[in-house]
Amino acid sequence: MTCLYGMEDGGRIADYIHSLDKGHGTLCDQIAREARAAFVPVIRQETAAFLKTMVTIVRPMRILEVGTAVGYSALVMAQAMPEGARITTIENDEKRAEQARDHFRQAGMEGRVDLIEGDASQVLENLPGTYDLIFMDAAKGQYIHWLPRILALMAEGSVLFSDNVFQDGDIFQSRFAVERRKRTIHSRMREYLYVLKNTRELETSIIPIGDGVALSVKK
Repeated sequence: MTCLYGMEDGGRIADYIHSLDKGHGTLCDQIAREARAAFVPVIRQETAAFLKTMVTIVRPMRILEVGTAVGYSALVMAQAMPEGARITTIENDEKRAEQARDHFRQAGMEGRVDLIEGDASQVLENLPGTYDLIFMDAAKGQYIHWLPRILALMAEGSVLFSDNVFQDGDIFQSRFAVERRKRTIHSRMREYLYVLKNTRELETSIIPIGDGVALSVKK
């Protein structure tokens, strides 16, 4: 794996963290295994544990997820959210949305998770109210374009959890050191992180866990 810890033994650190992880139940763990085997992008094991811990700390009543995939991360969050809380999750891929709905039914969570199928740029513009926690895990090159609307959907004290901000280590490289086809997303992610760190209404920490997490709180 790519070392994201700034140490040669970063892989051993991740392996040790994984050895302590008790998982998220039979269904969730099965969904994760099948997704990874099929090369469906789901959050990394250590990131899932961190996300679940954040939901436990924040106790959000309204959660927004941008990028459902097959529903794994939504179900991880659902395990930790308070009674009466709801998740709204957005997915643009029809096949993955269908799989996610099936997984929500299997978990008995179809009444607490609302899946909206469509392009996130359009869906975000039509969402009412604000959210206590927003989990960003969709097209990484679009994070910077979605950010103004995301900020509008955050109330004071809301948390924004942005995943995969290290882009498998590419973010640390010069623009000209990454593959040409990845240069646009590289530039956009660097801009996104700069804006998160320099927006007055946000307090942001960039955390070297998994493929990198940016954790932002609206002041």
